[in-house]
Amino acid sequence: MRLVAVAESVDFFRWVPHPEVWLLVGSLVGLYAYAGTVIGPKVVPVGTPPITRSQTRWFTTGILLFWVASDWPVHDISEEYLYLVHMVQHLTLTLLVPPVMLLATPEWLARLVVGEGRGYAVVRRLARPVPAGVMFGALTLLTHAPFVVNNAATNPFFHYGVHTLLVTSALLFWIPVCGPFPELRISMPAQMIYLFLQSLVPTVPGGWMVFADQAVYSTYDIPARLWGISVVSDQQTAGAIMKLIGGTFLWTLIVVLFFRWAQRHEQAHGRGYVPTEREVLTWDQVERAFEASDPPEVEQPHHPRS
Repeated sequence: MRLVAVAESVDFFRWVPHPEVWLLVGSLVGLYAYAGTVIGPKVVPVGTPPITRSQTRWFTTGILLFWVASDWPVHDISEEYLYLVHMVQHLTLTLLVPPVMLLATPEWLARLVVGEGRGYAVVRRLARPVPAGVMFGALTLLTHAPFVVNNAATNPFFHYGVHTLLVTSALLFWIPVCGPFPELRISMPAQMIYLFLQSLVPTVPGGWMVFADQAVYSTYDIPARLWGISVVSDQQTAGAIMKLIGGTFLWTLIVVLFFRWAQRHEQAHGRGYVPTEREVLTWDQVERAFEASDPPEVEQPHHPRS
């Protein structure tokens, strides 16, 4: 009865403003629009859209996912009451938002942001499969350690630092798969192996939470229980979400990549062409480029706008 009274006295869905989130979301939208309308037309060939419709749709999807995962009520419930919501938030910020935002970024914009000197050298070194995979996997394990979770829930600066590290490592992790730099993407078979190895990492903390019979994180062991979910059921559900939903998402991508890889091999062999794996990776792009090009006798050179 006491627990019921405590739960009834708590307003789980009280509105809490997060101006820092609004500022970040607004800044990203403004910078993307400015890049596409002001900078892009000056650096891409005449007649080429700086940002395609597909990239605009990816950006809209990514910014909405980021906003929902970072703002009220998801942020507040995940940090104060339910770890399973916290798990959904982290999966969104590491498995959904980074690849979607990379797909939304045209190559010219990525090179403009990173630069050609030290910045690009750092990205090139860290975004290789081994360092990117190890760093992302290690942070996935570390951020589910009790001392990290408990401190992140009570210290806002530590909390934002953890999220920044997670999202940054996730961006580097996804660059070899769907990044805007063609030279940093790996072949499809390598992508499948890369994602398979990453799908094994969540089974460790996920299994640990599923089979724990007492509270793992003290910050969530509180009398106020949203929807009557006990602390043990909460963390067990979070572990199941991490193992099943996170793993299923990565395995779905592996299956999609396999069928795309097989289809491109079939198309290439149907044309009497024996491709290397990297050529198979970009075959459809080459085909579209040939179809869109003018005949040689009337082809005019493209010059960037001044």
